[in-house]
Formats: sequence, C-alpha cells, structure tokens
Amino acid sequence: MSPAEDAALLLAIVRRHLRSLRIGLEAAYPEEDWGFIAQQAMEKPLKAWLVLADRRPPRLHHLKELASLAEQPLDGRLAALQVFAVEARYEEGPFPLPASREELLALLESELERCERAVSWCFMRTGI
Repeated sequence: MSPAEDAALLLAIVRRHLRSLRIGLEAAYPEEDWGFIAQQAMEKPLKAWLVLADRRPPRLHHLKELASLAEQPLDGRLAALQVFAVEARYEEGPFPLPASREELLALLESELERCERAVSWCFMRTGI
C-alpha cells in the first residue's frame, strides 16, 4: 500500500473514534473512558502524518513525542489528553478533561480534516 492508503486507514479509525465521542457527549458517560478515546483519536492522525512522510510510526502513545516526530503542531488541550492513555486507565481518579467534551471534539474533528486534506492531496499527486 502507498503511504496515502496507509494513512487513510488510520483516519478511518479516527472517524470511528469520533462517532464514539459524539455518542458519549452526555455527562453520564465516564470522563476517563471519553478521554481515552479522545487520546486515541489524536494519536492516530499524528501517526498518519508520519506515514504520509513515508516513515514507520513508532509503537509509542505519547502525543507530544508523536507531534514532534511528525513535525506537527499540537494544541495544549489535546496534549493534555495524554493522561488518559495510561494513568486514567490504571489509577484512581478523578481525571478531569482539559476542556469541555464539545470543545475537544471540535478540535479533534479539525485535526482529522487537516490530515484528510493532506491524504487527499497525496492521492491526487500520485494518481491513486
């Protein structure tokens, strides 16, 4: 598969994560679970940027490190989701979200759209 095709597969998973986040906008949905899915929804586009650069994404989950490797900006509110990758899954909370669910969802949707534009450009450039 081409880098654009591999990146598109990662972004399909992000779209699934975003559907889950939209369903979980109710306050009754646990913040720790919502935050974990949100962290995953940010991790995948960062890895997609690496794939688009024809690089193999490392097996790590740290958002700031991935953003640095991918040479991509990372909003501080999204970087703060890092605590949900591990700590919120294995330690007693509370683990408050760094912003409202709606605000975080909008930021994640924006990141997905930005990466999707790059994938589309790669498909157009390569004629796939």
